[in-house]
Amino acid sequence: MRPFPRSLLVAVVVAILGSGGGVARAEPVEHRADTTTSYVDVLDLHGAPRAPADRSFNIFFDAGAWHGYSLPVAGDTATGFSGPFVHSLDNGRWVGARFAQLALRNAISKQPIALSPAGSHAFPGYLVRQFSGPELTVRQTLFFADSWHALVRIELTATTSQEVDLSVAGRVMSPQGAKLVEDGDAVTQTFVNSNSKLSTRLHAEGISAYRVTLSAGDYRIALNRPLQLKPNQTATVFVEQTLVYDARAETPPPVDYATAWARNRARWAGYLGSVAPSHIPGLPDATARRVSVKAMLTLLGNWRAARGDLHHDGVIPSYSNPDFNGFWAWDSWKHAAALARFAPDLARDQMRAMFDYQAADGMVPDCLYLDKAGNNWRDSKPPLAVWAVLEIYRATNDKAFLAEMYDKLVRYHRWWFAARDHDHNGVAEYGSTDGTKVAAKWESGMDNGVRFDAIAMLKNGDGAWSMDQESVDLNAYLYKEKSDLAQLAAILGKTQDRARWLKEATTMKAVIQASMFDKTRDYFFDRKLGSGTPVQVYGSEGWAPLWAGVASPAQARSVIRVMLDPRKFATVMPFATLAADDPRFSPIKGYWRGPVWLDQAYFGVEALRRYGNDRQADDMARRLVLHAKGLTQQASMYENYDPLTGQGYQSPNFSWSAASYLLLLQ
Repeated sequence: MRPFPRSLLVAVVVAILGSGGGVARAEPVEHRADTTTSYVDVLDLHGAPRAPADRSFNIFFDAGAWHGYSLPVAGDTATGFSGPFVHSLDNGRWVGARFAQLALRNAISKQPIALSPAGSHAFPGYLVRQFSGPELTVRQTLFFADSWHALVRIELTATTSQEVDLSVAGRVMSPQGAKLVEDGDAVTQTFVNSNSKLSTRLHAEGISAYRVTLSAGDYRIALNRPLQLKPNQTATVFVEQTLVYDARAETPPPVDYATAWARNRARWAGYLGSVAPSHIPGLPDATARRVSVKAMLTLLGNWRAARGDLHHDGVIPSYSNPDFNGFWAWDSWKHAAALARFAPDLARDQMRAMFDYQAADGMVPDCLYLDKAGNNWRDSKPPLAVWAVLEIYRATNDKAFLAEMYDKLVRYHRWWFAARDHDHNGVAEYGSTDGTKVAAKWESGMDNGVRFDAIAMLKNGDGAWSMDQESVDLNAYLYKEKSDLAQLAAILGKTQDRARWLKEATTMKAVIQASMFDKTRDYFFDRKLGSGTPVQVYGSEGWAPLWAGVASPAQARSVIRVMLDPRKFATVMPFATLAADDPRFSPIKGYWRGPVWLDQAYFGVEALRRYGNDRQADDMARRLVLHAKGLTQQASMYENYDPLTGQGYQSPNFSWSAASYLLLLQ
């Protein structure tokens, strides 16, 4: 992320570090108010894994880390946290059951000091557990210093002078699959068939030696001398856990314990500063802001740093689903557009991560993984990359980024017409590189959409195949790309390019309006190659021309009547991917055959706004927020929703739903 202004960092250091954030020294007890406390427990982050692959609860990740943690389940009286969950092992598994479990003993009497729980909560950017003992309080704060290092800041405040022996313990989740070794003052955990390494150490200022004890799947690290506690002062020690993905190639930077917490708070203050504009008429602003914060937490919880064959940071679709442990193109474009509003550096890297693998012919692959051998080159994904880059520019005014991306975007745009226009008429089709229908459907992003039930595949050339069907959403996106490339060209002073893009956009608009709008049914449809027969399925693709601005005003009025029909799309939770009166409508298990997907719903709201229907757009936007079950409470943001009930389905903690809600609210 970009460096924070020195004035902001100093302010946070004074407010936080100066009131309890130092290391192993006496400090005042008082903790000044943290701006993030307005958003306590936006998501329920309590849970304990019952098996290494358990993903039945929410996990806290931040700063691009590939390891995460949770608060223990309610009623768990022991100190410490659940974890870690290592996302880069076997598509994600728990390697620890407990981290930073604290043990205190009176250094003189050698009697254990009993601690009683006094609250466990999740705040934006950190987890907190509080405990009380005889004339003593303890606060454990887990946060990330960066993508390698998780820290637990342990603050001990006594009302009387005390000398205490302090140690921390951890428990491995599956000892048979891991090896624990003493590594100087640290404990190192390694894994079968992996070059990854997890190191745990204790840090207290002024103490240079520690005692390490290993026993089967347990470890303990103790201070080698008593900690001196003074009346009404706070002493602070840290537990550090560092994940190295490839110990042969990575050397993480050392942690600056003195400033790590303040830098975390400065970073999160920057994120939360963007929440204020969140607003939908008729929705309380406090609700809008809380949902925006949940969207941020979801996106940042799925942020993963460059590791292995991923050369830039990005956002995965959902850590809750083991199939989503990589970066997808269509998802990335949406993530970047939303991230631009509060984490622009990450937004830029999200785009770079996908274009790192752009092929010589301009194609961008469907998805990327830590091991590039798994990358999917069978298809690409719908072309929203230019839109995303333009959204980043609008948020940042970063002309250099436009210059960096322009030629890459042009090559990707041209690839669609070179590889996916079977009859060379300037209107493209979804397709695949291997000629399979399934990969062609993946390329649409709407994997099992009803409109693709009767497709056939046509060969265009070596490694290039098209469906026998021109898709209206694809060509609406390509029209918008031409219009947006004209804007990029103008900003970069490429006047000839701008004129060419505008001319191409005008030509394409005329074709879409004339051939893809069905006047008898008042809607945009895909059409079959050769015959031009419309594929008469009322789906969310039909309002893509309105979102892109390619529909005529009269066509838009007709489509909007369909969109606002409660029998079709204006359902309890509006703008499903298939009309509710279609006999194939399947809102629960249909995937792309009836549920509400938030990206398409967001495009629907923006389609209404583009053609002057602000009141209806506000109404639909409110429904999307208020009728999604649990959204304004603690429920995760789901992959898709039932348009009739608002119940969430498929993957929780889904990034493009979060991105869509953020765009909708801001």
